[in-house]
Parts: sequence; C-alpha cells; structure tokens
Amino acid sequence: MKAVLLAGGLGTRMREETEFRPKPMVEVGGRPVLWHIMKILGQSGIQDFVVCTGYKSEYIKNYFSNYGASNLDFTITLGDTSSIEYHGSHDEFDWRVTVADTGLATMTGGRIKRIQRYVGDEAFLCTYGDGIADVDINALIAFHKSHGKIATMTTTQPFSRFGVIDIAEDGAVGKFREKPQTEDWINIGYFIFEPAIFDYLGGDDTVLEEEPLHRLAEEGQIAAFRHSGFWQPMDTFRESQMLNDLWSSGDAPWKTWE
Repeated sequence: MKAVLLAGGLGTRMREETEFRPKPMVEVGGRPVLWHIMKILGQSGIQDFVVCTGYKSEYIKNYFSNYGASNLDFTITLGDTSSIEYHGSHDEFDWRVTVADTGLATMTGGRIKRIQRYVGDEAFLCTYGDGIADVDINALIAFHKSHGKIATMTTTQPFSRFGVIDIAEDGAVGKFREKPQTEDWINIGYFIFEPAIFDYLGGDDTVLEEEPLHRLAEEGQIAAFRHSGFWQPMDTFRESQMLNDLWSSGDAPWKTWE
C-alpha cells in the first residue's frame, strides 16, 4: 500500500520555523517530522510514499534527492556527478519516494486529486505531514477492509488545552482538573481511501475536510477507526519543543524502531 503525505501548507502558526522551511521539515531530534511519520508507516511495511508539496517545495525535493549523500559516506568524481558511489547503507534504503509539487495555494482535497496518477487503482493511506501518532497501521488497514466503505478516518479523544474547574450551583469551586481528556472524537488523519475517493474531489480549492468528507458521511461511505494511544500535532513552536523534549528523554511513544 502507498502512503500519501500532505506536506504543502504554509504553517502560518509556526513562523519561527516555517519562514525558512515547510512545516513538515521542522526537525524533531535532528530529523524532519515528516521523516518520523514515514518511519512509523515503514514499521508496518509501507515503503512507497507520495509527498504532496507546495510551500517551499524545493526544500523537500532537495532533502530526498540528497538523502544518500546526507546519510552516508560517498565517493564522487567531481567532473562526473553520475559516478557517485555510496559506502554502506541506511534503514530507509528501500523507500520509494515520489515528491509531487501540488501547488502553493492548493487545498488538501485538491492536492490528493493532483496525485491520482501516482497511486493508481488501489487503496492508499493518506495523512497530514505534521501529526505524529503511534497508530496501529496494520489494525487500521484490517478495519478498513472489514467494513467495505470508501474511506476510513482515524479519530482520537484529545486532551483539553486548558485545565477545567468543577463549579457547584452556589458558585463554590469543587475541584480543579488539569487538562482532562474530552469525550468528543476528532479527525487526526491516517486515512485509508479506496480509489473511488477521487470521484469526491474537485479542483485545487477542494478542502478534503469539508464537502468530500461530509458527503461521504451522508452517503454512509466513511468509518472511524478509534485510536486511544499517542497523538500530537505540530501546529506551534511550543508543540515542536514538546516533541523534541520527548525524543531527547528517550521516551518518544511513536518510536518503535531501533
């Protein structure tokens, strides 16, 4: 199964980092957050990726086109760049990565529509290039196959951004609860789509999370896979620091590889 990674947004809430590079290339433990997501998927046997770029697309193109030289010793004849010889190997040697420039202002649904030719006529995984989660990918795929619908969306119950207070009718404060888990379920990506999803996607202005997903729900063609483990988006500089702290502590829940 191929994985489509949405990595073309502007990342306006992380201007400290995204002024110079696209948000999926902001590093966690010295590696782009996009790489971490690919490693999670790779642990489940997914090694064929389509990266949908837009904002500062050249940054992502350069990263993957120079991946070998950045991670291995090499020998090159300077007058013949095709002569490069790498020494050794790395764990991502079998990854096949298609980097597709899907436009600077294209919306999420439009980006997926643009890469239809790269995924062919098979089901594919699709997720955001800035959300790390220890989703059981094999269980997700099995769940998708079990219900026969066009789409599966991974959902979770997030923790509140704020602590809450229990207040009695007379105004007395009962107790404080520090950032409790909410009862509502939210979309965290890690979709599985059948090829029929392309019939629900229009032009570049199509927002996946709006009309396409709403229509799928109305037609009973989308199911929710419930994830109860770790999930953390990287929407702000503070969240990137938190992810780096987890990595540095040696207690990153999503790291299942050696």
